Amino acid sequence: MLDLFGKAILDFQTNNSPEDIITETNISESDEMSVAYLFRSYKEMPELEQKALQLTKGKVLDVGCGAGSHSLYLQNERNLEVIAIDISEKAIKACALRGIKNTRVQNLLAVENETFDTILLLMNGTGIFETLSETSKYLQKLKNLLSPTGQILIDSSDIIYIFDDEEDGSKWVPAEGYYGELMFTLSYKNQTEKPFPWLYLDYNTLQNAAHDNGLKCELISNGNHFDYLARLFL
Repeated sequence: MLDLFGKAILDFQTNNSPEDIITETNISESDEMSVAYLFRSYKEMPELEQKALQLTKGKVLDVGCGAGSHSLYLQNERNLEVIAIDISEKAIKACALRGIKNTRVQNLLAVENETFDTILLLMNGTGIFETLSETSKYLQKLKNLLSPTGQILIDSSDIIYIFDDEEDGSKWVPAEGYYGELMFTLSYKNQTEKPFPWLYLDYNTLQNAAHDNGLKCELISNGNHFDYLARLFL
């Protein structure tokens, strides 16, 4: 793994000539993303993210923290105890340079023997589940990391809007697999990662998966573009 996402974040943090990240999926053309967006302040965040940070309480686990903007706000403005984890070594290095006190290079599945009052999975938090068939494994892990009154705050999008309309008004979706299962390719500074799976879950599918794994699920709010914020709890 080249860790290009982490490289872009660290380049931005250390002023090492950062460039845009190029993303592409198996159902969409390439798209440019400014690395600066990952360093946004609370005021610059979408409403769904702001709402999630308002609802955050107690001891926090920020999963897939990236550049650490959510953790930084919760630590500095809300005075909460936050542990920021990401599988990217370079992203975690950037988080530490930004002043986040508790950082770890760690996969969610490797977190053991701890409980949290809030677990955050933002910026399409369901992405790390990879596929619909793997979702239960991740939800079971999240459930086991919750304190008795804890909550999981997670966002995603229903990407049905990407697919073409049929004559009867329904949507054409691939016959094989769940339509939210995508393969992502990420490029940065003329290097390209191997494609990796990334999951978008519509709310009903998330709710059903949560219930199947002994978690309650409530819709907190809908965003402007088929996205939503949900809260899962025991």
